[in-house]
Formats: sequence, C-alpha cells, structure tokens
Amino acid sequence: MEEILKRIEQVEHMRPDCIVCAFNKYINRCPEDVSASKKVDYMQRVMKRMSTASKSTAIPVIIRDIDKIRMEMFGYTDDFTEIKRHFNAMLLEQEDLFRERIGRADDPLMLAMQLALVGNYIDFGVVEVVDEAFLGQLIREAESKILDEKTYRTLREDLAKGDKLVYLTDNCGEIVMDKLLIEQIKALFPNLSISVIVRGMDTMNDATLEDADQVGLTRMEEVNQVVGNGNNIMGTWLPETSGEAWSLLKEADVMIAKGQANFETLRCCGLNIYYLFLCKCELFAEMFQVPRLSGMLINDRDSRNK
Repeated sequence: MEEILKRIEQVEHMRPDCIVCAFNKYINRCPEDVSASKKVDYMQRVMKRMSTASKSTAIPVIIRDIDKIRMEMFGYTDDFTEIKRHFNAMLLEQEDLFRERIGRADDPLMLAMQLALVGNYIDFGVVEVVDEAFLGQLIREAESKILDEKTYRTLREDLAKGDKLVYLTDNCGEIVMDKLLIEQIKALFPNLSISVIVRGMDTMNDATLEDADQVGLTRMEEVNQVVGNGNNIMGTWLPETSGEAWSLLKEADVMIAKGQANFETLRCCGLNIYYLFLCKCELFAEMFQVPRLSGMLINDRDSRNK
C-alpha cells in the first residue's frame, strides 16, 4: 500500500477549474439567517482550507472537509436521503425492462455497460438539478454512448483471465444499472469472485450500504460481498480507505470504478482499474477532447497524462 500511496502523493489532483468550481459552489453555502460576521467566519475557513491544501489532494477531499466546517458551524450539511430513495425506487421500477433489453442485445455486456454509464448522470455533485426527463432520454439512447473498442476488448480479456473483480459504485439510482452490469459479467465469466465497494458514510447522493440494500445489491447471488469504503469522501480516496476495502482492492485482478469522482481520486494509482463515467463537466470534456456527456471507458494506465 505504501508504494501506491506514494504514487498518489506525486499526482497533482488539484486543477484550477476544480478549485474555481468548488469555491463558487461552497463559498456562500451557509444559512441565510446567520449574522454577517458568522458568514465571514465561514468564508474564511473555506478559503483557508482550499488555500492550504496540497496539490496532491483531490477536490472531493476538500469538499468533504468543507462539509465538516458547515456541520461544526451550522449543525447541518445537505441531506439527500429522500432524493436517494426516490431515484433508487424509480430505477428499480424499470429494472426488469432494462434486463429484458440487455437480453435482446447483440452484445449484452456492452449494453449493460452503456446503461450503467448513462446512470452516472444522477450526480448532484456536478449536475445542479437532475432532469428526470433527460435521464429517460439518456437511457433510451444508451447505445449511442460509444466506448473505446480497444479498452473494451482489454477489459473482457482481463475479466476472462482474472479471479477477483472489485466493482466501485458511485451514485444512487445508478446502482440499479450496476446490478445489471454485474449480472452480465458473472454470466460471461462465472469463475470471477465479485466484490462491491460503496461509500462508507453519506456524502451527496452517493450510494452507501443503505442504498445497496434498498435496490437488492446486497442480496445478489452474483456478489460475494458488499462493503463500505470507510469514509464520506466522494470517490475512493485510498489514504482514508478502510482496511477491509483496501484488502479487497489490493487482492483484485481487475477493478471497475464508476463516476468522475473515482477517476479524480484514484487516477495514476497504478492499479488495474477501468474507469466508466459520463463527462459531466467541461473540464472532463476538455481533458478527454470529447463533447460533454460523452461516455468514457479508460484504464488507469492511460490516465497518466490526464
């Protein structure tokens, strides 16, 4: 683990665009009825945390720390409990339809990946308002999200020869599609032992064990175990990952990590991770030279210049 942590420390996770974005979102995020003096105190603490962070600190870590400041000063952070239940239930209602659609596909694994990919749109950390009608359009047009063919072939090869797969989830609702993708992986590669890692505590609308239980992920025959990662940071920040989650990661032959935050926190770590996400912000679109909301499938070894 020490070698991997050293790699992470050498990566400049902080980017100017991310700093500006986080600053704009959080600098005024305090109750309207507090005094001007307390607002200034809050703003100063936010600015201090951002200005003193090392360049190797991923933005999701900074956002977690800002939420701590909000809790300490105002006694609350954003509560996504009902939102998460809503999107979990909404996608669960369509689960059988998605499964039938995947079963009719020429390449069921590819379509399962495309559906899991478009589910990544349900992200209140990046998308201020998740448009349910637009989500429905993305789902209907999932086949249009073309994934890199070479990376897809390599992933299939790694799954075929591997013994252990770790699947890192991202958002609520989206995890219904993750279930379907896991089903397809297990059907094609029955010798794989599959473990799933969710967030250890509530953070934005990210999936936790409670969400995994609501959608039945914890009861899947295809899954060996579902564990929390031990923290409330969006993504998978290895310096604060629990021993249980870390043991699964270091023993895995291949990993699939959903969402931009997992890419932000894990990139260049050197593990055999395949990142699967929508480019939901302009920075990611520019980084990969693709239109916004393009689908990405990229291995960690190809992330070094990003």
